[in-house]
Amino acid sequence: MEPLHCIVIDDEPIGQDVVVSFIEKIPYLQLGATFGDPMEAFMYLQQHEVDIIFSDIQMPKMNGLELVRSLEKPPVIIFITAHRDFALEGYETGVMDYLVKPVRFDRFVKAVNRTKEYIDMRKQPAIQQVSADRVFIKADGKLIKILLGEILYVEAQGDYLKIVIANETFTTLGTLKSMDEVLTLPKFFRVQRSFILNLEMVRSVTGNMVELVNGKTITIALNKKDELFQLLGIK
Repeated sequence: MEPLHCIVIDDEPIGQDVVVSFIEKIPYLQLGATFGDPMEAFMYLQQHEVDIIFSDIQMPKMNGLELVRSLEKPPVIIFITAHRDFALEGYETGVMDYLVKPVRFDRFVKAVNRTKEYIDMRKQPAIQQVSADRVFIKADGKLIKILLGEILYVEAQGDYLKIVIANETFTTLGTLKSMDEVLTLPKFFRVQRSFILNLEMVRSVTGNMVELVNGKTITIALNKKDELFQLLGIK
């Protein structure tokens, strides 16, 4: 099992010692360093890859919330603090969990196990084809099964893909190029740079627009129109 690298940030030595003792009891956690000064932790994070930060919030010079906001791509954060008032603001920064001192070991383990599940899932491919007719995608923090025949269309949106089926829409990391390998002719067709559509879901074609059964209209690229018509059997 590949270890998860972590650091501890707490200006109180006793707080550090408790978290370190908990980490040492969990085989898949590997402690990289401890810090009493968040600024020193910030400098460390510029040079080292870390999976999890265990951090106090109320500290001098820079508090834990400010540290997280200062990181361009923060690791998973678990706040450990005596100040309950920061809980809501802590969750709004996207932290994984918020533990209130004194922390019980069983509560610590629960937070860490949840974090491990999240990191393991994040490392998996965003789109996994498991058979000829279905894929699993990572969306909303879980793996979701998508039957290819139910897809109306897939739209590229920057680094993400919007996958639309009859009654639901899912967003996942990915490119249309990766979907080209899954959604193949003759059933699926890339009608323009940003869209792949299910030809069985086409209701009508008007000029350079195609309408799907859900009412969605998509522009046809000029260099794709003849091929689309041929696939639809239109003369």
